[in-house]
Amino acid sequence: MGEVKAKLSARDERFRERSLNGTMWKVVLYVGAPLALYQGLNSIFSILDTMMASHISKESVSAVAYLAQLNLILSSVGGGLAVGAGIQISRAYGEGNFALVRRRVSSLYVICLAAGLAMLALILPFTGGFLRLAGTPEELIAVGTRYFMVEMLVMVVRFLNNVYIAVERARGNSRRILYLNFLVIAVKLSLTAVFVYVLRSGLVMIAVASLASQGALFAFAVKNSLCGGDGAFSFSRAAVAMDAETTKPMLAQSIPVVTEKALFAFGKTVVNAMSTVYGPTLVGAMGVSNNLGGITTNPQNGFQEGTAAIISQNYGAGKYERVLRAFYAAIVINVIIGAAVSALELWQLDLLARLFDSGSAAFHREIVSVYRYEALGAVPLGVNAAVLALLYGLGETRLTLLLNFARVFVFRIPVFWLLQRFTQLGETSAGVVMMVSNTSSGLLAAAVSILVIRKFRKRYLNGRAPAAEKSAERRGYRCG
Repeated sequence: MGEVKAKLSARDERFRERSLNGTMWKVVLYVGAPLALYQGLNSIFSILDTMMASHISKESVSAVAYLAQLNLILSSVGGGLAVGAGIQISRAYGEGNFALVRRRVSSLYVICLAAGLAMLALILPFTGGFLRLAGTPEELIAVGTRYFMVEMLVMVVRFLNNVYIAVERARGNSRRILYLNFLVIAVKLSLTAVFVYVLRSGLVMIAVASLASQGALFAFAVKNSLCGGDGAFSFSRAAVAMDAETTKPMLAQSIPVVTEKALFAFGKTVVNAMSTVYGPTLVGAMGVSNNLGGITTNPQNGFQEGTAAIISQNYGAGKYERVLRAFYAAIVINVIIGAAVSALELWQLDLLARLFDSGSAAFHREIVSVYRYEALGAVPLGVNAAVLALLYGLGETRLTLLLNFARVFVFRIPVFWLLQRFTQLGETSAGVVMMVSNTSSGLLAAAVSILVIRKFRKRYLNGRAPAAEKSAERRGYRCG
């Protein structure tokens, strides 16, 4: 392999210094706050999208909710690669191996493009059969098949955008991510509003608006990735490498993440299918409840993503005490977010439900019956998100797979089955099961974090000479 030229910009040098040596609370807030706002805006964007779909029909709301979970299963490939590989990019950045950073960035773009095109070729010609195989109700297939086909195209573009966002996150460019998200939202919502309210278009044009908005983000991704000269975070065809040092750690860390995201999304489709015994509109109510919950959990996930990158950088540089400081900061912040936002939503739940009920009193009742219980799991989910940040940052993705598997396949689907057969809760059981699974997941994550931190302290902070720190010192980087 030829030598790969890679250097840091002055801004990237400053952020690396801040990440490795700055006050940790300030670092976590600097990186995490824009990402939390970014994720929060995504929640509002999803809510507005659902409101516009409800203007078409309540069946459209259910179709969007159901098919979104199928799309998440497929999107888990690109999303998982971006998360797992992004952590390895952050680690190489912390180590100071900038040529490796560039090889991993460039290779990840190629891997995600190939994966997206392969999935498109395998599924798009057989969309109807795929939806039936996934258990989609026939009334939703009739409404949403063409919508899903366009969303498949959106997925491929989003694969590449996910890589770009992961790269910017590793660089600490949270504000750029935020500004670009404003662009995506502006394009998406303005086009959707025109299609739905002015042109009176159907559901498929909502997906077309998504394609246009993701295309706008992709244009910026291409510009910023190809025009970086010899920058460590820019794409170079010459830097694409499929050797063990470049790709093996990325794939090894990404495969459990891809699996966990796919299983989690698949589990949610199972729950959606189970809920159809109460009528197809309950699927829509659960989708609305999920959007309302996202107002709380998405900002928590923003701090999760930012903290995971910070932890990975400090772990790569041998700054082990700072790894734990970042985790403790994230857990406090996420608990505060969970308590404050969910309390406000419960206070105004009736008003929020009216925004989505399409004038249907029955649909309004379903939304309220689900979310009033789901909201009670917001604080435990904040703990869960902080623990996932720690595990992702340390490369413990097999444990994140375990936690997310348990959340759906231990604490959600079996519990829902029991509630349906042995209680008289009816449609309320859909909300109760969310409360049980989210709370149980938080408690399990807390228990896992205690074991991981104990092992981490014993290995790195109890007087031993850490191998990673020795290696970093041999390369001439200050650690400790």
